[in-house]
Amino acid sequence: MRAVIQRVTRAAVTVDGRIAGAIERGLLALVGVAVDDADADADALAHKIAGLRVFDDGGGVMNLSLEDAGGAVLVVSQFTLLGDVRKGRRPSFIAAARGELAERLYERVASRLRATGLRVETGIFGADMAVELVNDGPVTILLDTKRTF
Repeated sequence: MRAVIQRVTRAAVTVDGRIAGAIERGLLALVGVAVDDADADADALAHKIAGLRVFDDGGGVMNLSLEDAGGAVLVVSQFTLLGDVRKGRRPSFIAAARGELAERLYERVASRLRATGLRVETGIFGADMAVELVNDGPVTILLDTKRTF
């Protein structure tokens, strides 16, 4: 699984003009599922997101996790993270998991994050979504379970 994690002061995802999920301070997690991903990838990704120490402590050092900082997470499905542009200019999405597997593992990431006690909001899987965010820092982290983060 791949994820782009952005520390935000606020983020929201809208579908058909209606807000599907929104958070204030926290993390926006754009999550892509690969054809060879399994439950263990979703579990590892959720664990990594929950534990990322990317919030400033009193000394201005990125030393606090979401829980420490009292933040929330907005999880949004994004299959285009698996796009391959090594050949040509049009991305190939052959590495992206198809609907049923992708949705199950995406939902598993959100579920595992909720199990930690964090406030979790989500987009709507497979929908055409508009994502709005204010990146704080900016802080953006790339995660890939196949590259052991």
